[in-house]
Amino acid sequence: MPDFYAEAKELFEYTRDLRRDFHQHPELGFQEVRTAGIVAKELRSLGLEVSTGIAETGVVAMIEGTKPGPVVLLRFDMDALPIEEETDAEYASQTLGVMHACGHDGHTAIGLTVAKLLHAHQKEIPGSVKLVFQPAEEGLGGAERMVAEGVLQNPRPDVSLSLHLWNAKPLGWIAAAPGPVMAASETFSVRITGKGGHGALPSDAVDPIFAAGQIITALQSIVSRNVDPVETAVVSVTNLHGGSTFNVIPPYVDLQGTIRTFKPEIRELVLRRFHEVVEGTAAALGCETEIVIEDVTLAVDNDPKVTKMVQAVAERMFPDVPLITEYQTMGSEDMSFMMDVIPGCYFMIGSANTEKGLDAKHHHPKFDFDEDVLPQAAALMAAAAVEVLMGQ
Repeated sequence: MPDFYAEAKELFEYTRDLRRDFHQHPELGFQEVRTAGIVAKELRSLGLEVSTGIAETGVVAMIEGTKPGPVVLLRFDMDALPIEEETDAEYASQTLGVMHACGHDGHTAIGLTVAKLLHAHQKEIPGSVKLVFQPAEEGLGGAERMVAEGVLQNPRPDVSLSLHLWNAKPLGWIAAAPGPVMAASETFSVRITGKGGHGALPSDAVDPIFAAGQIITALQSIVSRNVDPVETAVVSVTNLHGGSTFNVIPPYVDLQGTIRTFKPEIRELVLRRFHEVVEGTAAALGCETEIVIEDVTLAVDNDPKVTKMVQAVAERMFPDVPLITEYQTMGSEDMSFMMDVIPGCYFMIGSANTEKGLDAKHHHPKFDFDEDVLPQAAALMAAAAVEVLMGQ
């Protein structure tokens, strides 16, 4: 196995400069035109055959080994978020209202560094590596669209790998855990319709605001009273809107929020109870409801065999870093759509540094990470890919 960590550290300036450029020029999902153009240019500079325009802005390239073997897919997401940046970084976003607040700028730079590392050892690699740079991970269905447009075909991967820089944990922390590690996600929208009227005469109206309050409270009983205490689920109302002035009871109120689960049977239970609670509570208070629930992602479920390979690489490469082998987060990730078809491992690498003030959580306007994580992440992904190719 090549010393990928030493090689990645030699490429640190390359990775860092790419990351900072992407950070300064963030692009929302399916709008990553500039980012995708840089990705394609860098991959072509290595002599790779590159496909573009997959799911609008997705980029795919193949690194062919000189020996027969399996195909491993490595996926890196590219999109930013509709957040106004509040950091003082010299490389802060130059686009009003858009920033890389989840580390995808780092992921894209890591992916291009991994391409360099693996290309340099192309003659030593059995099989081939499929590099996938994905648009629109942030709830817009980028992975699902790439799958629908054939990213898992010609050739079909045998194994898939992806990573996330993780600002919830300190620099160097590594988690590679078998089983479900990130939650399935649904969004819900509920319209509660009553009868509008004067605020001073509530008896002449059917108050949807009062009904909304009761429904929000009752929804919390799903997790606390219907889900087995040893299981996990989240039901969060995150948006509430109704009315426009102080003395008018409005005719309707709108609620929005998210549901997160790991297991299909728990998901079915939560969705069933959601309908029962919303419809039953509203009916008891004289209101009607319209419910729309949309699937966002499946749960990210790591294959035990593939995860064991990643763990072995992490232990060899970073023996002084504690390896976390049991970890779950209620965050969601649409890499699940690729991993639902191709067994794989989604692992995380700590990227926060409190001493440097780089510890804001993901999706926060002050989000930034310690760039010292970049060589570690690139090296681990490259080594994990080779480990999988040689072990399949």
